[in-house]
Amino acid sequence: MHVVAQTGELDDQHALGIDTFGANLFVASRADQTLVEEHDERASGQQELYLVLEGEVIFNLDDEQAHLDAGTAIAVTDPAVSRHAKAVSVGTALLIVGAGSERFKSTWNPDHFADISRPD
Repeated sequence: MHVVAQTGELDDQHALGIDTFGANLFVASRADQTLVEEHDERASGQQELYLVLEGEVIFNLDDEQAHLDAGTAIAVTDPAVSRHAKAVSVGTALLIVGAGSERFKSTWNPDHFADISRPD
């Protein structure tokens, strides 16, 4: 296994040498802490995936509110959608992955996973 860099916090994709997407991990140090400031991605065209690793998060997406528990995810594929998120409790951990406006071209090949068992 080749590791370019390793960091305790995934707060900068450049620390890992990744230039296809960005990854951030935010952990709340207090209840009601803002994890995602209100913004949209119109300027960048970026899409974002939010995965709640621990705790609970309240998301505001334009005029809608979503309550996400640990193990759930939400994808914001429209860059024009305004987003904002707050932790419900201390220790809430939110992983954010953003991809640029260029269409991703997968190199996925089912033969790469031939030896991995799958549930029936």
